[in-house]
Amino acid sequence: MTSTDDERRGASRVRGLVELVATVAVAIGAALLIQAVLVKPYRIPSGSMIPTLDIGQRILVNRLDTSPSLGDVVVFHPPAGALLGYEGVCGNGNQGGGHSQACDAPHGGQSSQTYVKRVVGLPGDHLRIIDGKVFRNGKQERGSYIRPCNSGPSTCNFPVQITVPRGDYYMMGDNRGVSDDSRFWGPVPQNWIVGVVFATYWPIGRIGFF
Repeated sequence: MTSTDDERRGASRVRGLVELVATVAVAIGAALLIQAVLVKPYRIPSGSMIPTLDIGQRILVNRLDTSPSLGDVVVFHPPAGALLGYEGVCGNGNQGGGHSQACDAPHGGQSSQTYVKRVVGLPGDHLRIIDGKVFRNGKQERGSYIRPCNSGPSTCNFPVQITVPRGDYYMMGDNRGVSDDSRFWGPVPQNWIVGVVFATYWPIGRIGFF
């Protein structure tokens, strides 16, 4: 074997290593690009979406879809008022110790938090909330995903009609009695929406598409 053969083999190994590094770099870059632009995973941190989504369940979000339809489950940045919890109620009037009107405008600017809720009201919709169920443009919301609201009038009943502002979406959790949602801090502007949930991938027994 000549030194030339050794040099050729050495060069071949170097080219192979460079190709491997380049392939791995491209794969990592593509994965980061997909997560940043197309699809992003999230973990459910609370029980506000039970029974649809359990605590710890993992979901995938389509980041290209920021114009949700009624009933879609979405990830979004809530108003800053959400960080105050139920104390952030921006309704007015009282009914049985609670507020008679749900929030009809974002309570504060965009926060850095991410929430997962269901779209129950579209721009321009007229909404009332009775026993945790939404009456949208006079028609009662129906869905097997709704967990009954038994927390009392302060969280379950907002009988005064509100109108969802143009460009905003009204969000509520499926577990109506414990969900901190638009009732208490207002609708969400479209440009605060991260994307629509399209699949759940963990735990294995809950894998599926929306």
